[in-house]
Amino acid sequence: MARVENTVSGASCGNVVQAGSIGTVHVHSGSPGKPVPQQLPPAPRLFVSRAGELTELDRWHERADHQLLVVVSGPGGVGKTSLALRWLHDTRGQFPDGQLYVDLGAHAQAAQPDDVLEWFLGALGVEVVPPTLAQRQALFRSLTADKSFAVLLDNAASAAQVRPLLPASPSCAVVVTSRWRLSPLAMDGARFIEVDPMDLRDSVELLERVVGEPRLAVEADAARELARLCGGMPIALGVIGARLSRRPRRTLAKEVDELSAENRRLAGLDLGGGATSVSAVLDLSYVELPSRQARLYRLTSWHPGISFGVEAAAAMLAEDVGEVEDDLDDLVEKNLLIEAGDDRFRFHDLLRLHARGQDDAEREEAVHRGVEFYLDKAVVADSAAIPGRPRVGPRFKSADPDVFASRAEALDWLDHERDNLVQSLRVADDHGWPDLVWQLAEAMFALFQRRHHYSDWLWTHELGVRAAQSCGERTAEARLRNQLAVALRNLGRLDEAATQIRTVLGLAGDHDLGSRATALVQLGYTYKLKGEFEIALRYFREAVDVETLHERTRGIGLARRRVGEVLVEMGRLDEAITELRECVTLLDNVVDKARARMFLSRALLHSDRHDEAARLADGVLADVRDAGSPVHVADALELKGEIAERQRELVHARDHYRSALACYGESFDPSADRLRDRLAALDRHHDERTPDVPRQQQPGDRERDLG
Repeated sequence: MARVENTVSGASCGNVVQAGSIGTVHVHSGSPGKPVPQQLPPAPRLFVSRAGELTELDRWHERADHQLLVVVSGPGGVGKTSLALRWLHDTRGQFPDGQLYVDLGAHAQAAQPDDVLEWFLGALGVEVVPPTLAQRQALFRSLTADKSFAVLLDNAASAAQVRPLLPASPSCAVVVTSRWRLSPLAMDGARFIEVDPMDLRDSVELLERVVGEPRLAVEADAARELARLCGGMPIALGVIGARLSRRPRRTLAKEVDELSAENRRLAGLDLGGGATSVSAVLDLSYVELPSRQARLYRLTSWHPGISFGVEAAAAMLAEDVGEVEDDLDDLVEKNLLIEAGDDRFRFHDLLRLHARGQDDAEREEAVHRGVEFYLDKAVVADSAAIPGRPRVGPRFKSADPDVFASRAEALDWLDHERDNLVQSLRVADDHGWPDLVWQLAEAMFALFQRRHHYSDWLWTHELGVRAAQSCGERTAEARLRNQLAVALRNLGRLDEAATQIRTVLGLAGDHDLGSRATALVQLGYTYKLKGEFEIALRYFREAVDVETLHERTRGIGLARRRVGEVLVEMGRLDEAITELRECVTLLDNVVDKARARMFLSRALLHSDRHDEAARLADGVLADVRDAGSPVHVADALELKGEIAERQRELVHARDHYRSALACYGESFDPSADRLRDRLAALDRHHDERTPDVPRQQQPGDRERDLG
């Protein structure tokens, strides 16, 4: 038997999946690779008591011969999350593969498992996340098998919400916090810890940590009464301790008097276990806030997403960023806001409820300003990520894409703020602001086209289509339907995609030639995927005619590129080369031009002009590396693999295919499956010549461009 080499060399853009003929898969860290996820919030700065609970956690972990699953339950504000974070930070060295974290109750509606799995898979390096819950579960379990992760599922609402999020490895530890005991998880082997309010001694100790021992020693009785009024709730003790620290001359007795008086008239948060006292503490702290900080506290509690930056807060208040930044820092110092990262802030869930309970006539306007802030930023980022693409939204006319240094930076901003953008669209829909809904959906297209968050893509664009309809924005509706069709086609839902496209053709008459041309290209693409090349070619050429009438140079170039692609598939290589060469001259965008040259290289390859094809492919790879989309890099590497295979340089072909595969991570993507098939074929038939036929595109192959 001939020897089959199985080596790793060459460049990659992520993990390299190395498969042997026996089916074993080894994952090698590529360069630059994906960082180990470290998602846990910081450990609590002030932590007392809970020695028994920590000891119990240590004992369970040491004796566990299977995955450790612990449910930490108790009333809101009792310190469940602090306990979980303290233990997970203390034991982080025992989980070398990282820590995953999610707040399952951060929004008005409980987080859905499929959304959480998308978040986790992205943290684990998956570039293209599967569309269904079952697929995401399977992939998550595959990625965590034989790994050692710590997972914190914070604020869980039910056992059903937790179960799909459990990793596969017996070496993982999962800690769930909840206001409910979640007894059904006992069937999954869960252990249970119920966290009660702290006793008087521990409460006084926590106050002492914040305020200082000398001050409490002078007023020992008042300190104990203050601790009693806080009901043993760490959140209340932290807030009142922070207030006393900022007022060093204030007596504890005075604090007790005021808190007792407030306690008589406050309704309290119905959370059990000393909740009335917690409400009193929060109300008293709120009453003492300067008016600017009180306004900031009230209005930012209505921020659409989980965490927010200084700019978003300033936009909601219509205030100067510098002044708002100082006020945010003060709220953090007063324990009324949590610092979630570098210049990022979030509310504890009780504090958010409390802040929202304060009346503010400006609330609606503040929320509207917040949504507009994210829309404006998304418009700028979208413009920078894909320059030259036609847009409909009026804000694109004044957008300055130079705010971002590169396309990749713009895409990274969109990805980082994705939750806030999606939640802003949800809030706009809930408030009946359809003009903002469809504009937000359009402004997120670059993100979805390049990073492929399919669940959000489908949901935002379905809402966007309806919003555009209600506003009578026919051009926007057509544009959004075209964008929605791309997602549907990428997911293999070709009939649904075709329905959207034909609706566009009905909407777009002579008044909207751009949408009509795009729809024709897309319709041609669906026929190309079905192997009906003559029909596809007819639609592509009709699109060229429409773009020419519309005088859209970029649109003409992209449509002609499609003509060239299908001519390659049909074996009409000389015509394809001519078409693609002319196409390259029409395109200015670096990525557009590189994509056209990639297909020109493939046409040259199938014409046995290997050296020309190789030179073009080298240039394509260099151009797309900075585009911010790993799938473009994967396409270029796959092309280089095809060229090497044609030149019978099989070791190099394997290297290029492996590097291309690494760009997809552990992905469901059909293109990744095709690469795995290529590698398997090389291992089985390493001495057979690759057939001299063009590459057939599979139904799952992704649409990379939309004119």
